[in-house]
Amino acid sequence: MAKINIGGQAVIEGVMMRAPRSMAIAVRRPTGEIVVKKDLVVPLSERFPVVKLPILRGAVALFSSLITGIKALNFSANEAMAEEEEKEEMSSWAMGGTMAVAFGFGILLFFILPLYLTKLLIPLIGTSNIVFNLVDGVIRVAVFLLYIWSISRMGDIQRVFQYHGAEHKSIFTFEAGEELTVDNVRKYSRLHPRCGTSFLLIVMLVSIVVFSLIPKLWPFYMKAGSRIVLLPLIAGISYEFLKWSAKNDQSKLVKLIIAPGLALQRMTTREPDDDQIEVAIRSMQEALEVNEGYRDDRLVI
Repeated sequence: MAKINIGGQAVIEGVMMRAPRSMAIAVRRPTGEIVVKKDLVVPLSERFPVVKLPILRGAVALFSSLITGIKALNFSANEAMAEEEEKEEMSSWAMGGTMAVAFGFGILLFFILPLYLTKLLIPLIGTSNIVFNLVDGVIRVAVFLLYIWSISRMGDIQRVFQYHGAEHKSIFTFEAGEELTVDNVRKYSRLHPRCGTSFLLIVMLVSIVVFSLIPKLWPFYMKAGSRIVLLPLIAGISYEFLKWSAKNDQSKLVKLIIAPGLALQRMTTREPDDDQIEVAIRSMQEALEVNEGYRDDRLVI
């Protein structure tokens, strides 16, 4: 029996786990009850085999994860509300609007703002395309790190980061073939090489190389627009690198390459308490239960 891959995401007072053909979200209500939402998921590659192609599958993974993540956050936000408050599911239009705003904010903050700031620095750095893109890349990474550091100071986000740690620990336990118990999960690391945080850092670094291909004589609006157009390519390359590094994580070279991503996770994860680990375990168990019968399938997008 082949070993399956499983991934996840921390949400508000809970964890979402994704198996090859299933997804489960476990959230702890204010009463202490753990509520679960689980679904059977048909891999997109079964309906559209073309998305299995390298690079393309990474771009699809990025947008698919964004959609799934916002849905999971919406569910967790509703369930984490006080019992007496009325809960209302977000409409598809509201969901689309939220995704558009989140995606637009990310583009402006991490891609357009660094480009604009670098443009202002041209009198100091000169007109060399190499220097321009290196400075742009350094600013982009700095903005990203500053953003992560800033939100990590917020109390509510710190609880999400604790659930993030519980998610990673549970996945490590499953990958080790151990029983999913609080004691077993607690002993594992909260830093995981396939984490989305590491993926985002890889995106930042890959973008430095890809954006260097943009002609320096293009006007600002064309450079800004090309960054949006090239984002799927950057996501695809980053995804392939992440898959490769996960398969070769015992190599000394790979360990050195992924070290910055693991270091960044020290900001985006916290050590969870036993109650949070219990929620992560429940989410994984429910996802695996729905996935039962498909244990021989690899995780595909």
